[in-house]
Amino acid sequence: MKSRSTLATWLGSLDASRLARVLGTRKDAVSPPEPRSVGELADRLQRPGSVALALPRLALPHLQVAEALAALGTPASRDALAELLGGAADDETTRELEAVLEALADHALVWPDGAGKLRMAGPLRQAWDTPLGLDAPLEELLAGTTSDELRGMLAALGVKPPSTKAQRLSALVEHHSDPEQIASVVAKAPAAARELLERRAGAVPGEPPQSIVFGHASPGLEPGALWALERGLLIQDRGRYGPARMPAEVALALRGPGRHAPFEPVPPSARRASVTLTEVDREASAVASAFAAHAASVLSACSAAAPTRLKSGGIGARELARIGKAAQADDAVVRLTLETAYAAGLLGRDGDRVAPTEVYDAWAELEPPEQFAVLLQAWRNLPLTPTRARDEDNKVLPALAGAPPCNGCVQARHGLLAAAAQLPTGQGMRVTSDLGPLIAWHRPLADSSPQDGTPFAAVIREAELLGVLARGALSPLGAHLWTDDMPELNAACRRLLPPATATARIGADLTAVVTGTPSARLAALLDSVADRETSGTAAVWRFGAGSIRRALDAGRIPDDITADLTAVARGPLPQPLSYLIADTARAHGRVRITPAACVVHGDEPALLAELAAHRGLAKLALRQLAPTVLISRSPLDATLAALRAEGYAPVAETTEGTVRIEKTRPQRAAAPVPAPRGTSARATGRIAATRAAKASAAIDPNTLAAQLLAAPPTTPDPAPFEGGVPFATDTEEIVAWWAKRLPYSDVRQLAHAIDAGQDITVEYVATSGNRTVRTLSRLVLDPPYLEAWCRLRDAERVFTLSRIHSVMSACVHECIGGMRVRRLRRRPGA
Repeated sequence: MKSRSTLATWLGSLDASRLARVLGTRKDAVSPPEPRSVGELADRLQRPGSVALALPRLALPHLQVAEALAALGTPASRDALAELLGGAADDETTRELEAVLEALADHALVWPDGAGKLRMAGPLRQAWDTPLGLDAPLEELLAGTTSDELRGMLAALGVKPPSTKAQRLSALVEHHSDPEQIASVVAKAPAAARELLERRAGAVPGEPPQSIVFGHASPGLEPGALWALERGLLIQDRGRYGPARMPAEVALALRGPGRHAPFEPVPPSARRASVTLTEVDREASAVASAFAAHAASVLSACSAAAPTRLKSGGIGARELARIGKAAQADDAVVRLTLETAYAAGLLGRDGDRVAPTEVYDAWAELEPPEQFAVLLQAWRNLPLTPTRARDEDNKVLPALAGAPPCNGCVQARHGLLAAAAQLPTGQGMRVTSDLGPLIAWHRPLADSSPQDGTPFAAVIREAELLGVLARGALSPLGAHLWTDDMPELNAACRRLLPPATATARIGADLTAVVTGTPSARLAALLDSVADRETSGTAAVWRFGAGSIRRALDAGRIPDDITADLTAVARGPLPQPLSYLIADTARAHGRVRITPAACVVHGDEPALLAELAAHRGLAKLALRQLAPTVLISRSPLDATLAALRAEGYAPVAETTEGTVRIEKTRPQRAAAPVPAPRGTSARATGRIAATRAAKASAAIDPNTLAAQLLAAPPTTPDPAPFEGGVPFATDTEEIVAWWAKRLPYSDVRQLAHAIDAGQDITVEYVATSGNRTVRTLSRLVLDPPYLEAWCRLRDAERVFTLSRIHSVMSACVHECIGGMRVRRLRRRPGA
């Protein structure tokens, strides 16, 4: 509550421009309904889910400063923070620290209070179990200590104990806050106690905390631990579980002034090479033009034959291969195009297929620069890594699988743009994979999606495919994408990408070659009369008898085909193509196939003509193909009945051409169910009587309805997100924020397992759509993920919280499995 009140006070003291900057960095906190006051805004900014969304947007020095503040405990002074980070060795480091604090304030994560002290958001402090390897401050660890215990600690330290508990606690905190007094006390300690304290204080910053096993008694005290406990240098939990804990003030004092927290305000160096702006523009233009042409081909293939979705969701490998073959594009381009097009609204789900929408029709009429700009804008904020083709088990991932949003994937993309934007003008990366450490510095919490051990390889490859990176430098496309300046981005696309080509060079070898990106009208014409062979910076179509016949089957006539091709050809049509069109049209339609439900034939032409002209048989839609042959659109039995109703005497034929014999079989009832073997007639009668008695003794529906209405209501308590009681712990709120599919009872069970370190069994749906039941242990919450040891895979795994569909206690799951085994073992002897 204290941090929220100080945050509200600080927000109220800002001017309009600075407050607008805070609101711009934390847009999730101002989503509708908009906050009505500064106090309500402060409450939203302090929510664990909102803070969890802000963390991946921070750079490495921001996280390092926040961790140092968490270790110091807030409120903390700027001088103490600077001293912990190395004493701000020079003016440049001091300016960097002030810039980092300013950025953290823009995110409403760290802010100054009225006394000039630094405050931080409560959920941000909980992001580290042991910041810098330090435990909680002394005052927090002494929360449950009695007044007599405080008096004993002060007496052991040689400090006269005050009269009240609050004064004793203040005196002990003041004593432990002085590093010189701590050093003096430890110097007089026995050798075993001094060795224990120095070892406990020497924890490496950032290493995982010591695990506490709940439900088991604390092991025997280490040598020297009792001496430290008597003086408050180590604090034992009230429950006497787990190891004794060392207050943060004691650990900092024992580490000494030479031990500083890491602070890296400057990004790491990388191998760079000189590159001119002309070279970057030329490379970006070629790559972007090729991708725009391939993207148009991929979506055209989807328009011609909409891909089928898998039962588990998404487009599988077989459909992706079919689309890639039709568009002459590799798997990465196909996946990238489908995901960006779906995000832009060009594709949509239509039952068991993914088909183009009406927006696609308007997009197809645009020029290539405008088409490419739409896909590029969608890629910037795409909440996934589209070119990631395999999951953690090396199984092929479907495209458009509807995976939960991945904020880390978005931040990886933004980190790439930020890292490339920081490169000096005229400089590019010698090897683009060296951008990985720079991205990790700008976005340490982003999803790296490593490929072949190279971090951020997927997002770097996507940037190269789109022309955002060219010659290892940020192209004009990437620069405007980073600043989110859409008008300038559209202008850069128009400058770098050539307009669509409206003409084709048609050769005597029956090919049509289009340099650049063909216009929508030209591509539609050539796709209808020829087969596409290649796509890219130059597309090639080949004419053949099959492709011309396909156009004739679509209702086109030879003269129209010739006229349309002449209009787009750069010269006269080659004679071989004209001959091909004429020869194919001459043979087209010489044999015709008519749909018919059945055939009516006879030896008398006059009778068949009479049937064809009979008004009473109009519903059969009889059509005369020959003097003695009619076809009917109605099934055989319906045609037979209609002819007989009009007074004719037709007979039916089998598929072999013989007369069908119609013989009506007498109807018989089904055989009764025999009585059990060895049952007498009297026993059979008793069985029937018992069944009748049970049926008559069934509960009357009216009586049951009255009982249900008279019973008192037993509705469960509503969940917190339904207006019920608040969450019991922050862990519950974080799990409920990310695991949207779980009911509140499962949220509480999973949160308890995380806090208590218990095993849990979950039903998990992988990104491939496979549903598995896994028993997890060693749970570590890292929103939106859950890191745990998976017994099914016998390895460490990272699980997305939104893909957990149900939760069960691991003990209950093992008991159910044991019952099944025992039941199976008893079955043979039954």
